[in-house]
Amino acid sequence: MRKLNADVVVVGGGSTGTGVVRDAAMRGYRAILVERADLAQGTSGRFHGLLHSGGRYVVADPLSAAECAAENAVISRIQPAAVERTGGLFIVGPGDDPDFGDVFLAGAKAAQVPAEEISPGAALRLEPRLDPKLRRAFQVLDGTVDGWQLVWSAAASARLWGGQILTYTEIVEIIRGSEGVRGVRAVDRKTGEAIEIECGFLINCAGPWAGRVATLAGVRPVEVVPGRGVMVAMAHRLVNRVVNRCAKPADGDILVPVHTVCVIGTTDVKVADPDNLAIPRAEVRQMLEAGEALIPGFQQARALHAWAGARPLVKDDRVDDSDTRHMSRGMAVIDHAARDGVAGLVTVGGGKLTTYRLMAQHAVDAMENQTGRRHPCRTADEICPGQTPGRNYLVSCRLQEREADRLDDQIICECELVSRRALLGLWDEFPQASLDDLRRQSRLGMGPCQGGFCSARAAGLACATGKADGAQATGLLRDFLANRWLGLAPVLYGDQVRQTALDYWIFQGALDVDHLPAAPNRPAEPPAAEDQGSPPTRRQASLACSAGPAVAGEGVSL
Repeated sequence: MRKLNADVVVVGGGSTGTGVVRDAAMRGYRAILVERADLAQGTSGRFHGLLHSGGRYVVADPLSAAECAAENAVISRIQPAAVERTGGLFIVGPGDDPDFGDVFLAGAKAAQVPAEEISPGAALRLEPRLDPKLRRAFQVLDGTVDGWQLVWSAAASARLWGGQILTYTEIVEIIRGSEGVRGVRAVDRKTGEAIEIECGFLINCAGPWAGRVATLAGVRPVEVVPGRGVMVAMAHRLVNRVVNRCAKPADGDILVPVHTVCVIGTTDVKVADPDNLAIPRAEVRQMLEAGEALIPGFQQARALHAWAGARPLVKDDRVDDSDTRHMSRGMAVIDHAARDGVAGLVTVGGGKLTTYRLMAQHAVDAMENQTGRRHPCRTADEICPGQTPGRNYLVSCRLQEREADRLDDQIICECELVSRRALLGLWDEFPQASLDDLRRQSRLGMGPCQGGFCSARAAGLACATGKADGAQATGLLRDFLANRWLGLAPVLYGDQVRQTALDYWIFQGALDVDHLPAAPNRPAEPPAAEDQGSPPTRRQASLACSAGPAVAGEGVSL
């Protein structure tokens, strides 16, 4: 058994958890974060990419709106490479109530969220694909954020200050003494090694899984209600600004340009298990139809991928416990010493990715309130490592980088312009990473071919450079494809059917990946939830490819 010692253990490697371990380390605490999978593999990596201006909540939740407006500026400054400052529009369409625009402006003024009305003509000049029948338009300071880059840069900052990050490490027991939390026991999911960490404090940042972690401490239940949201990525940026419907929040009312794609989202349905998130075809169809209401012709564009994430909503007694759409998005910090008489334990829930740094500040403040120690929070003042002050992400950034090195650095992934040197650099930094882990940092395989070409190249690169033998590389490839295939089936129509059929012919026909030798003890492939889809047969792919182009919602599904 490996034994470690810390002042505080942070459970959960999403945005809030990495924000907490960064904050605690910067205040001088010996902090260790444990995450059962990779960083940002849960909610923080499964959202629509919106960096909120606060506009969405100025009517329904003005406190959250004000927090988002303030933190939008902070995150853009301290993690500029993760943020694209696109700007945003709130649109009153031909079927929307034009008077709601006045309510929106009044709410924005009260919450101090910058918003300005512009003419429909000006809005159409900014975004020509908008419905020409739109009635009103408002400019806001929405942006887009890469959740993976945000989390990894916060983790790099935490490490710089002495924090430790243990990924693929699952907590299995919280050790309590007469005076409260004394430590945790965990298991390394890759090696099976048992780990015991002695600590005086635990901050539970497990998001939708926070209730399970709290149960390990023997406290009263923490009622976290997972709200499943389905999103669909389109293969191109149909807009260059965030486009919102100017109405009360509803399903499918946000279109977000992220990197080279755009994302329509989301639904909001209470689920029992955040580990089993279905992608129902009806909800995918609903998203495509919602996109049509914002951008005429949306359903004729090429859909790329569907996925689902779970919001970590804290139960709100003001609404029915199944009504996740209208539960507050505000953060909740639960002090278990005050609530349950268990010292050394705090649980964090709710909130938005936009407010992750503020949530972390409140969580560490709550710890210090229990312990009686006081240190200033400096996370809003210091830029994270690897960032250039004032240089926010632009969609052209990678093209500019490849223009500089295209003659001496092989491109592994054409869709996302991932180079050999960049991929190997990440592998050197994280030698135990899978191809899917590297995808979250590099965007490998996230373009229209969904890994159809680059995944085999990356697996071959692992062999050629000695990072894996043939059987291990096969395991890496299979696991990568399993994760890329999840969520494909509900969105396949038109050109994307042909692309997917070609990919499957490559892997099931030319390479016959199902029968290649695999390394023993390789990680199990994740199970496919309802309607997420599993790899189709060659016959299904052939039939799909021969079916010809289809209208969205009527396309061939594999």
